[in-house]
Amino acid sequence: MKKYCFWIIILLFLAGSCTNKTDSGQPKKVAVIVSTLNNPWFVVLAESAAAEAKSLGYEAKVFDSQNNPALEADHFENAIVSGFSAILLNPTDSDGSIVNVQKAKDAAVPVFCMDREVNSSKVATSQILSDNYSGCVAIGEEFVKDLNKKGNYVEILGMVGDNNTWNRSKGFHSVVDRYPGLKMVAQQSGDFDRNKAMDVLESILQAHPDINAVFCGNDAMAMGAYQALVAAGKAKDVGVYGFDGADDVMNSIRDKKIKATGLQSPQTMAKTAAQFADTYFKGKRDFAQRIPVAVELVTQKSIADYEPSAKP
Repeated sequence: MKKYCFWIIILLFLAGSCTNKTDSGQPKKVAVIVSTLNNPWFVVLAESAAAEAKSLGYEAKVFDSQNNPALEADHFENAIVSGFSAILLNPTDSDGSIVNVQKAKDAAVPVFCMDREVNSSKVATSQILSDNYSGCVAIGEEFVKDLNKKGNYVEILGMVGDNNTWNRSKGFHSVVDRYPGLKMVAQQSGDFDRNKAMDVLESILQAHPDINAVFCGNDAMAMGAYQALVAAGKAKDVGVYGFDGADDVMNSIRDKKIKATGLQSPQTMAKTAAQFADTYFKGKRDFAQRIPVAVELVTQKSIADYEPSAKP
C-alpha cells in the first residue's frame, strides 16, 4: 500500500510539472495581439508580455493589428486554429473587439486584456487596465494650477472607439470644467497618432491662435502637438500635457518642453497578463474581471524622481 501511494505522489508531481506543455510534449503557445506597433509604448507592452510568457516556459508570438479591427479578427482566427493556448490582448476597439474575444472563449482559449478593455464582463477571462480616470484627474488638477484657473485650451482626443479615450477625457474634465475661466476652444481626435495630432493642432491654430494649453490623450499626440507649436513659434507660450509616460515625453519634461504626463506601467500590465495565463494553465479560474493599475503624475517638478531609461 505504501509503495502504491509513493507512485501516486510521483505521478501527481510529474503531471504538475508539465503544465506548461501541450499533450504532445511541446510548450504551450501564447499569442500577444496588440492594437499597433507604430507607437513605442505599445511595443514595450507587447515585448514585455512576450518576454514574461517565455520566461514562464511558453512560446510567444506578437501580432500587430495596425489599429484595424478586421486584421485583429484575422489574428484571432490564426491564433485559434494554430493551437495557441491563451491570448494576451490589447484591443483595437472596445466594442468591435468583443466578437473576437467571444470566438476565443467559445474555443476554450482564455483572453487577458492589457491596458485597453472590451465593453463586456462576460468574454475576457480578466482585464488588466490603467486607472485612466484617476490619472487624468491628477493631470486636470495640475493643468488648473499651471494656468491659474483661466485661459483657452485645446483637447486632442485619442481613438473615439477606445474607452481609454473617454475615461481620460472624463477624468480631466471632472476637474477642469469646474473653472469657468478655462475655456475649451476646440476638441478633435488625433487617433493616438503623433503625426495626426500635429496636423490637427496646426489646423486648430489657424482658427484659434491664442491658446494657452493643449491636453492630449496620450504622449504620442503630445509630441505631435509640441511639434505643431514649434512650427508656429508658440512652443514657449503654450503648455502641453500628455498621458502614458513614454520615454520621449519624460525626456521632454526634463527639458522643460512638455508640462506633465500620467505615467502608466505597460510592463506591469503585460507581466500580470502573462502570469495570469500561467496560473490559468495550472488550474486557476476565479480571476477578477478588471484589475486597476495606478497611474503616477509626472511634472517638471517631480521628474527628478524618475531615472532616465537606459539606452542601448
